[in-house]
Amino acid sequence: MPLITDTLPSVVAQDISALRAHLDQSVPAKKSHENLLIATWNLRAFASLTREWTAGPKRSPKRDLRGLLAIGEIVRRFDVVAIQEVKGDLRALRDLMRWLGDDWAFVMTDITLGAAGNDERMAFLFDTTRLKLSGLACELVVPPEWLDEIGADALRRQFARTPYAVSFKTADTTFILVTLHITFGNSATERLPELKGIARWMREWANRESAWTHNLIALGDFNIDRQGDPLWQAFTSTGLAAPEELNSVPRTVFATSGKPETDKFYDQIAWFRSASGVPKLSMTHRAAGYVDFLPYVYTEQEFSKQSISHRVSDHYPLWVEFSLA
Repeated sequence: MPLITDTLPSVVAQDISALRAHLDQSVPAKKSHENLLIATWNLRAFASLTREWTAGPKRSPKRDLRGLLAIGEIVRRFDVVAIQEVKGDLRALRDLMRWLGDDWAFVMTDITLGAAGNDERMAFLFDTTRLKLSGLACELVVPPEWLDEIGADALRRQFARTPYAVSFKTADTTFILVTLHITFGNSATERLPELKGIARWMREWANRESAWTHNLIALGDFNIDRQGDPLWQAFTSTGLAAPEELNSVPRTVFATSGKPETDKFYDQIAWFRSASGVPKLSMTHRAAGYVDFLPYVYTEQEFSKQSISHRVSDHYPLWVEFSLA
């Protein structure tokens, strides 16, 4: 049985070499005490693993060492990555952490029980040479009084998948990341209560702080259909705003080429801004983007987008670079 640390088959080596070259061009390099690279990635059903370099069409799970290696090459370009859809089975995560090495660590929730929870965890993977935990780790639970409120878009239960907040420190900068995966439901209107709830929760949390320089950042899969729709309005209703660069990038491998404005805005990275648009951060946003891995993985013609989505993911990772200098 091959291991992810073994010598790569030639076809895998060629793909990984091309992916690395693409990442060199598309993702900023880590610079000590100068920048911070934060990413979010919905890794489709990140659970078990077939320990073969390329799993055959009848193998289950479809995720194999080749796909996991591509995931690892992307993850290690960042300081911290919020991962959604980590499942109860941790085989793929454990192999990934083994490949990343002793300089990498993770924190995560337990699985969320119930049909809406989908047996999912929230996780953060982080480079310990660049970051350390600064003390806070918690799940966000709404006050009981919110559940008693009346309205068509009022919360009537706790979040289906409880948002997860963890604080980190790099150099002299502390920041809190809140990752979440809004329940998709049977219709867009079913997502409104959770979106409004998380926006309200985070604003009240920010208001409890004595200074705006608390660096509170939300990231994850918000299941927003498009910019300007009621879901987007709920997400931004308390002052959360995403960097402008992310408004023109696709979120999934199935997005319409050249028309990201008509595609879904599921994934987001956002923080609070003042009424005049000034970011409420002590860090300076420098750049943002996404990683288009599709042209560099499973380059043989027989692999469709659907097949690749099960082996790597159906979502692209989003990232933001902040200046620390």
